[in-house]
Amino acid sequence: MRIITGSARGAKLKAPKGQNTRPTAHRIKESLFNILGSFIYDKNVLDLFSGTGNLSLEALSRGANHAIMVDCSLDSISTIKFNATHTKLIDKSTILKADVFATIKKLHLKQTKFDIIFCDPPYHQDLCLKVLQMLHEYPLLTEDGIIEHAIEDKLPSDFHQYTLLRNQKYGSTTQISIYELKSNKSED
Repeated sequence: MRIITGSARGAKLKAPKGQNTRPTAHRIKESLFNILGSFIYDKNVLDLFSGTGNLSLEALSRGANHAIMVDCSLDSISTIKFNATHTKLIDKSTILKADVFATIKKLHLKQTKFDIIFCDPPYHQDLCLKVLQMLHEYPLLTEDGIIEHAIEDKLPSDFHQYTLLRNQKYGSTTQISIYELKSNKSED
């Protein structure tokens, strides 16, 4: 696992031992960032279930402004800190050992907004749908922001105030979906 491009290009990333963390595969990460393109530049990122920090660190390497990485595992937090330091992106990172759902509430109370939210939870736990429901109740997304997830389960194309912007399937089990807020602007 490496940073693909940008200021930390080629830097190898460490992963926690064991099977509890599943970093986003290289080809899926590359496809995701090809989709995001220059949108990533100068954006604020929230990475829920961060695991290794792989997605946030790639975003920072490509010019994102700041990333908050959240995970409840001590092994993951240690790994994220190591990777952020190793890539020299630690100054643009906030790393939180915390419950994702409690963090969403706290960030909402602080009126913190994000341009990009990565939500790649552990498989088979229906956590992505729960996160989307929580983000409906406690909005954290900027008006032109997006939410990305890579999961096995299909999510609805319209969900509360979110609209499916893009869905791409990889192999037989993984898909990337990108949601945006439904526009409140009237069309001319």
